[in-house]
Amino acid sequence: MSGTTLDDYTDRYAQRVHGMAQSEIRALFSVASRPEIVSLAGGNPYTAALPLGEVGEMFAEMLATDGAKALLYGPGQGDAQLREAICMVMADAGVDLSVGASPDDVVVTVGAQQALDLITRIFCDPGDVVIAEGPTYVGALGVFQAAQCEVVHVPVDDDGLIPEALEETLADLAKHGKRPKFLYTVPTYQNPTGVTLTEQRRERVLDICEEAGLLVVEDDPYGALGFEGQPPKALRARRRKGIFYVGTFSKTFAAGLRVGWVLAPPAVRDKLVLATEAAILCPSALTQTAVVRYLTTMAWREQVKTFRQLYGSRRDALLSALADYMPAGMRWTKPGGGLFVWAELPEGLDSKAMLPRALQQRVAYVPGTGFFADGSGRGQMRLNFSFPPADRIREGVRRLADVITEQSALSQTFGESHPSASDDVVPRP
Repeated sequence: MSGTTLDDYTDRYAQRVHGMAQSEIRALFSVASRPEIVSLAGGNPYTAALPLGEVGEMFAEMLATDGAKALLYGPGQGDAQLREAICMVMADAGVDLSVGASPDDVVVTVGAQQALDLITRIFCDPGDVVIAEGPTYVGALGVFQAAQCEVVHVPVDDDGLIPEALEETLADLAKHGKRPKFLYTVPTYQNPTGVTLTEQRRERVLDICEEAGLLVVEDDPYGALGFEGQPPKALRARRRKGIFYVGTFSKTFAAGLRVGWVLAPPAVRDKLVLATEAAILCPSALTQTAVVRYLTTMAWREQVKTFRQLYGSRRDALLSALADYMPAGMRWTKPGGGLFVWAELPEGLDSKAMLPRALQQRVAYVPGTGFFADGSGRGQMRLNFSFPPADRIREGVRRLADVITEQSALSQTFGESHPSASDDVVPRP
């Protein structure tokens, strides 16, 4: 029978498949993309701000002059010109030749997501421990869970990852005979909280990791998108040893091109290339050529400034609307860059249970549970400000505030959070 949801292959899957689950963000997309819904859920860059006519001409010229090469296979490590250009981009975050950043040690990946997957593949066996901020990037959690890792969270506050909590976590793991493989961190304009690890804490976290022999995977997709002065230098700009720096062009050029990278020591680089070749043979020569063209023929730094100004004004619109509309008991972060605000609900409310009611009121967000491996985060939510215009952001917050106020009243009356009649997190279209 067509359309059946039965799976005839359940008993044939590999063990690792049983831990796979669709992320709550992906589950939301089909509903949140409806035009009547104000989506504060996704993390899409606003690509309409690009000079699309000029980008189109760039692609046409690229195909006319370099098309024959761009449509072929390429090296598993990535295009040499692109790796040189990536070093130019990393230098803006302080990751330059003075700290050993070389094109030879860059591996081009299919977005930063593949970089995380490759690192996890070569370092983690099933059951290994990975330390991550709590909350953390949902895509990283998907990688770790697919690799059957045990994810241990270290909490963050308004100043980023808490060093004392990291020390306590390492001590507790050691007491139980567990040695974590690496710390995964998004230290600058973090996803989902928007917070930035302070200058003082950066040095302390690195000291703790160095003393413990703990590798660090630094994910830096948002570092160029600061609204208030220069962000702190990247972790990799401070230390050479034991830090893998992951970057992407998804937030500063185009997410659809799926071009990212990882900077790694030579021995690890070679293993990353082998893992790349086993998985995809080589990254797309076409999209790599496009990024090289963009970085060498267009005013990309001016475009990044445009994104900063645009996202900064939309961040201000979100923070202003939250202050104007949200009921007492709400708290939220005030990011200095990036794409997200992390909000905490009044006591007793459940963001996951409340989502169907919010969607009925034509506003979407991401429940906090999607950013914790252990299902925590029911009292939090992530709000995105990069994609909707300011007036839509304000209207979305107004709708969301009405939902929260109503839920608060129900909670006070009945002593618990009451979702809508459906138990589905995302209502059926």
